[in-house]
Amino acid sequence: MSQMKHIDNIPSTPGKYKIEKSPYNRLRLQFSLTKIIFWALVFVGLIFVFFYRSPNSVSNVSSDLSRRSLRTSSYGGPVWEKKIKSSAKIRSKNGICVLVTGAAGFVGTHVSAALKRRGDGVVGLDNFNDYYDPSLKRARQELLERTGVYIVEGDINDVALLKKLFDIVAFTHVMHLAAQAGVRYAMENPGSYVHSNIAGLVNVLEVCKSVNPQPAIVWASSSSVYGLNTKVPFSERDRTDQPASLYAATKKAGEEIAHTYNHIYGLSITGLRFFTVYGPWGRPDMAYFFFTRDILKGKSIPIFEAANHGTVARDFTYIDDIVKGCLGALDTAKKSTGSGGKKKGPAQLRVFNLGNTSPVPVSDLVSILEKLLKLKAKRLVMKLPRNGDVQFTHANISSAHKELGYKPTTDLQTGLKKFVRWYLSYYGNGKKSAQ
Repeated sequence: MSQMKHIDNIPSTPGKYKIEKSPYNRLRLQFSLTKIIFWALVFVGLIFVFFYRSPNSVSNVSSDLSRRSLRTSSYGGPVWEKKIKSSAKIRSKNGICVLVTGAAGFVGTHVSAALKRRGDGVVGLDNFNDYYDPSLKRARQELLERTGVYIVEGDINDVALLKKLFDIVAFTHVMHLAAQAGVRYAMENPGSYVHSNIAGLVNVLEVCKSVNPQPAIVWASSSSVYGLNTKVPFSERDRTDQPASLYAATKKAGEEIAHTYNHIYGLSITGLRFFTVYGPWGRPDMAYFFFTRDILKGKSIPIFEAANHGTVARDFTYIDDIVKGCLGALDTAKKSTGSGGKKKGPAQLRVFNLGNTSPVPVSDLVSILEKLLKLKAKRLVMKLPRNGDVQFTHANISSAHKELGYKPTTDLQTGLKKFVRWYLSYYGNGKKSAQ
């Protein structure tokens, strides 16, 4: 601090500097004050116009804050703590105890169930927001509760809640899957991505670096970080400084933030770049999901093509393969090296692609769904919009195979067959079934 004060006292031009008192200086000062007052009045006027003449903007902000409320008044008390401790109990030799954020999400549900099945302790955390149908998240919650996984309803931006959970349970690992997903929604509600994917990640890391012992952290990055990269297949060594969407930019920022907390605080952190995950209990905002819905309803579905009729393709990865990669990352994660927020030595920092290594044109995806549903799709061919979508994704998984033993085994035909079977069971005849 003393050094900073010393720097501030150094004049901008070396040598002695003497302020001369003159009528010109007084006039210039008066003129400057007049300009300051003028612009201050203009600024106040703009604020007035924004808040009192733009009710839609204010209501949108208010509704978003209420939708993503941090208030978690329902937590606390001996019964609540007993549920958490029971859910966190390790029931297998050499088992781990994991806090799974976003546990009622698509990947979170499958990972939590897999951990519980093998005897690990699992506690979920989810805010059940309405980015997509909350009833689907509640159905996943019921599914997990039957397996013995308790989900705490709360937000990752609620620091007091996060600290409370670590007071109750000494988690050995954190599986951080909570995030604002979706490329296109970022154009409608950019603030939600900063709130969840950046501020939320920082809150999780802040709490983790302060507890003793520090947990090892595995978190969900995204294949979207490759952005406008044209080198295929995408490798973890490729450049990721050209994001094509705000969503991608927040995930890239997350990777840089993870590096910082690893470097300063000794947190063991592994990032997983997921490639177009699909399967039962999936997200309704994903193409394969709403294609299925709209084909059944006889609605047209958009088939995007790139410039010059270029093919749009995705490296579709079945959920069971993603789960294996997540568990592999947890099992190979080394312990964090910090204590009480202070780094004791170098800590593990990794990032892996989790994909299927075989991109499939979206038009082929539709053809498979047509056969499975025994219905013809009404295809509406459209140009790929400039909303953050990229033309193709293709994962190089050699690092994940070597370090995690990751090896996807489900092709798109098999995976979609399982998804369609679940979809018809869950939504068939207008009735939902959580079975």
